[in-house]
Amino acid sequence: MSTFLPVDEQLDLLQKGAAEIIRVTDLRERLEESRKTGKPLRVKAGFDPTAPDLHLGHTVLMRKLRHFQQLGHTVIFLVGDFTSLIGDPTGRNVTRKPLTREQIDKNAETYKEQVFKILDEKTTEVRYNSEWLGKLDYEGTIRLTSHFTVSQMLERDEFHKRFQAEQPISLHELLYPVMQGYDSVCLECDVELGGTDQKFNLMCGRELQRQYGQKPQIILMTPILEGLDGGQKMSKSLNNAIGINEPPSEMYGKLMSISDELMWKYFLLLTDLRGSEVEALKADVLAGTTHPMEMKKRLARTIVADFHGEAAAQSADENWARMFQQKEAAEDLEEVRVSFADVAGSRGELHIPKLLVRIGLATSGAEANRKIDEKAVKIDGDVSGRMRPWLSDLPARVVVRLGKRAKVAVIS
Repeated sequence: MSTFLPVDEQLDLLQKGAAEIIRVTDLRERLEESRKTGKPLRVKAGFDPTAPDLHLGHTVLMRKLRHFQQLGHTVIFLVGDFTSLIGDPTGRNVTRKPLTREQIDKNAETYKEQVFKILDEKTTEVRYNSEWLGKLDYEGTIRLTSHFTVSQMLERDEFHKRFQAEQPISLHELLYPVMQGYDSVCLECDVELGGTDQKFNLMCGRELQRQYGQKPQIILMTPILEGLDGGQKMSKSLNNAIGINEPPSEMYGKLMSISDELMWKYFLLLTDLRGSEVEALKADVLAGTTHPMEMKKRLARTIVADFHGEAAAQSADENWARMFQQKEAAEDLEEVRVSFADVAGSRGELHIPKLLVRIGLATSGAEANRKIDEKAVKIDGDVSGRMRPWLSDLPARVVVRLGKRAKVAVIS
C-alpha cells in the first residue's frame, strides 16, 4: 500500500499558484480517500501538439503535474493528437486552420522529448486521445454529443462573441469541448489541470463523467502566464515567449528582461518554491536587504538550470554579467559601426530611435519609438528612453538590446 503525506501537507503544495480549484473540499475528500485506500489519484493535463516547441507558459501545468507526481499520484500526460485535428477554439475569434496528420505526429514526438525535462519519465503515463476518439464511430459520436445542447455551447465566451458579431463558427469547433470531456471519461480522471481560459472545456469533463456514472473530476486551474511584454499571454505568435529548448544564454537574457513585478509570478509558477518562500524573498527585496536585480538573477539561474543543468545556468549568468554589468559585449554579438553624427540628437545626446534604425534593430523611427515606449529597449543593460546623455569619448562600444535581439554599436 502506498504511503501518502498528510492531506494538509499535500494541499499546501497543490494549491501553490492555483488560480481556482473546483472544489477544494472535493479535492481534500479525494485525497483523504486516497490515503485510506493507498490508491493514487489519476491526474491529467492535455496538450495539443499544434506547434513543435513548448515554451515556459506550457510548463506551468507540467510543473503542477510534477507536484502531484512528487506526492505519489498517477500523472497522465495526454497528447491531444486527435483533438488537434479540430483545434482548440479557446481564445480564438476565428476558426483555426486544420493541421495535417503528419504535422501533428511530428509535433507530438517533440513534445514527448521536451516534457521529460520536468516530469519523471519512469512514472508518467503518456496517452494519446486518438486511442479512443479515433475509434468513436458515427453512432458513438451522436450518443456523445446528445449530452449537450447548442445553447450550452453558445454560452462559451468565444462562441458567444463570434455569434453576436456574426462571425463564422464551424460545426467541428463545437465538438472540441465534448471531445476533451470524453478524454476524462476514458481515462477515469480524478483531477484535470488547465489554464483559467480552459474552464468551459474542463467543466464539460465533469458533466460527461456524471452522465457516465463516474465521480466528477476536480478541476485545478492555473493562471495564464504573461510573456516578456508583461501584458499578453505568453505565445510564440506574439513573439513574447521563452522556449524551453532555447540556448541557456538566450533563455537567461530573456528572463532578465522581464519587469520586477512579473518576476514574482514567474517565481511562483515556474519554480518549485512554496508560496511562503516566494513571499519571504519578496519581503527581502521590499526591505532593501536584496537588490531586485540579484533576485531576478536567482530566478533566471533557477529556470535555466531546470532545463539545461547547473553548469549551463552558471555560464549564462557569467555571460550576462560580462555583457550588461561589466559592459563587455558577448563574443557572439554582431558589431555594427556607426557615425555619431548619424545618431546624435540636436543637443549632442545619443538619439536612440536613430540608433535602433541605423544598426538594424528597428525598421523605422515609428517602430523604434513604440518599442521604447514599451520599455523593450536597453542600452548597456539599462532601460532606455528616446535620448541618452553622451559624455563618453569616441570611439565607444554600446550594447543595444531590443527584446531578445542585441547588437554592439561601435560609435565613432
